[in-house]
Amino acid sequence: MKTTKATWIWYPGDFEIWLGNIFNNRRTERGAMFPPFWKQDSHYPTVEFSTKVNLKQEEVIAVWAEGTFNFALDGKLISEVSAPANTFWYEESEAGDCYRIRIPQGEHALNLKVWNQQTPPAIFIKGKTIQSNNSWLATYEDKLWIDENGVAHGSGIYVPAASWNFDEPNQRPSHYSLKWREQHPVSCETIAPDKKLYDFGCETFGHLDFRNVSGQGTAFIYYGESREEALDKEYCETLDMMQINNGKIRKPLDSKAFRYVYIESTGNINYQLSMYEEYAPYDPNHTGSFRCSDDELNRIWDTAARTMDLTTQEFFMDGIKRDRWTWSGDAIQSYLMNYYLRFDTECVKRTIRQLRGKDPVTAHVNTIMDYTFYWFKSVLDYYHYTADVHFVREMWPRMVTLMDYTLSRTNADGMAEGQADDWIFVDWVDFPMHKRGALCFEQILLYKALETMAQCARLLSEDTAYAKYSEKAASLLHNIKETFWNDDAHAYLHAMEDGQLNRQITKFPNMFAILYGLSDEAEQKDIMENVMLNPNIDPITTPYMRFYELEALCMAGLQKEVLAEVRSYWGGMLKEGATSFWEKYVPSETGTQHLAMYGRPYGKSLCHAWGASPVYLLGKYYLGVQPTKPGYQEYEVRPSLGDLDWMEGDVPTPHGMIHVYMDKQQVKVNSTEDGGWLVVAGQKIRIEANKETIVRL
Repeated sequence: MKTTKATWIWYPGDFEIWLGNIFNNRRTERGAMFPPFWKQDSHYPTVEFSTKVNLKQEEVIAVWAEGTFNFALDGKLISEVSAPANTFWYEESEAGDCYRIRIPQGEHALNLKVWNQQTPPAIFIKGKTIQSNNSWLATYEDKLWIDENGVAHGSGIYVPAASWNFDEPNQRPSHYSLKWREQHPVSCETIAPDKKLYDFGCETFGHLDFRNVSGQGTAFIYYGESREEALDKEYCETLDMMQINNGKIRKPLDSKAFRYVYIESTGNINYQLSMYEEYAPYDPNHTGSFRCSDDELNRIWDTAARTMDLTTQEFFMDGIKRDRWTWSGDAIQSYLMNYYLRFDTECVKRTIRQLRGKDPVTAHVNTIMDYTFYWFKSVLDYYHYTADVHFVREMWPRMVTLMDYTLSRTNADGMAEGQADDWIFVDWVDFPMHKRGALCFEQILLYKALETMAQCARLLSEDTAYAKYSEKAASLLHNIKETFWNDDAHAYLHAMEDGQLNRQITKFPNMFAILYGLSDEAEQKDIMENVMLNPNIDPITTPYMRFYELEALCMAGLQKEVLAEVRSYWGGMLKEGATSFWEKYVPSETGTQHLAMYGRPYGKSLCHAWGASPVYLLGKYYLGVQPTKPGYQEYEVRPSLGDLDWMEGDVPTPHGMIHVYMDKQQVKVNSTEDGGWLVVAGQKIRIEANKETIVRL
């Protein structure tokens, strides 16, 4: 989206990559730093910014920079020392070092080259008509030169500069941080005079705040998402040590995830304890909601929304305790849930950019093949909900190089097979499942990635690319059906391993064949009867894949059955005391078994983004709101009560809100968006903006 006001600008993606490195390296494991195990890129240390102006009269611009810069007017370098008097001078300002530059009347080319090794080079320029914004161009190429007419030559490539909402000179990108709010423990249990267990009442994320500290000694701090974890000094996942000398704390504590905090102290220290919760702000007037006749379902929606809010920070992270990383498979679900909750499009773009990183491509996203395929689809999903073609255009070159890498690793049949340096994830499963050879699941995801490339190419008028990717998608689709569909099983089989079919049947490829449009109506019916609703097929035990499983059931019109599953699965976590939703839930487990994962007694994340899918399901398939053209240029409201007596809720859109109310007698829709249709009880009624639409049932 083009901006006109003055704002900080930088090379596209560099802010996200720099911030992502800080973000992804904050993970700890029992006090030790734990960096991600994939390639981390860095920002370009030198960036040149360029624009052309045509001034009716001379103008003085103010320049602030993140880094050291030079300035060229019409290809000629000008400095405070070399410029004539009153044309280039330094001023102190509350926002930091500022330079004033007088630009003469007429047509001119302005170029600023900024160097900054520590943070992304960025500039803020403000004049009467000259403003730094994303109409400027940026390049990192050092083989570029400017001739005497201000024309760029060489192999450098200029791209539109990036910006966000740093709209004042003192709002520097390098100073970006989230908001904080104070929270207090709801109880304090004294285990012994120097041993106290604090309960903050619910899952939270932030840093502890010690006040009115006195004495001298050491506080050993053990965090827990559960009471058991906090009290288990040997196996709790996160811990801290705080040294106090004459009432002074040696260093502040970093943010952690916890509900419970157990503190053992030595010496004679006293303190009062609270915490500052870290959060990403959102517009309360532009946010999703859901209420219905079922109090349990209301609690499930509230808990899912809190789970999403806790895992929405600088980026969409997986879980707040353990990984605290950006994972593409987790993120694509967060994006979709976000479109029905906060509609924070900037966090979506930040996360997509950060996950992609820079060229050259040397590994799959997060090293996981399926996560690469999800990444492609996330760009098109974003366009579908926002109609922001500028972002698709920004991502397109990196989509092409990532797809080049992907296709370079396919077999003779055009299918993706995991290489030695790939991680084939699919899901955490409790049943034997080979992940070698050409998995049907992976081919379906690759088909969707190729189809995404074709659709984006058509959107950007890249005709040659459109033909190329359309042909590859069609060829792969043919091979998938020929290789994996089995008429006797009425299902897609698992994999091709060493030239032999692995005839195992799982829900994964079959439900994605429905979700991604590979199956016609007859085939979908077969899959539903023989796989999705077949009790003999191994069940899914993570919210991650239950997201897709329940969406496939909703697409088949099984809303009543899905509500029963939501109550059983997510309601089951609430019955176990959950205040946010978990990474995995196996109903047959009991007690502390619910806390264990990865062979560790407290390895499971009890606040995991992919656990929040009821927000998406209830918004899209019960309130029934979804765009049918990009950015809600056209949309439909197709509500379904399931087994509820009534429901109502709000869905945010790019420019407003859609409110839906339904009971057994009527449906009411209020929307600020034109272009909508209410589809209910065999009727299709036009929704007029800012006018209540009512249908009697």
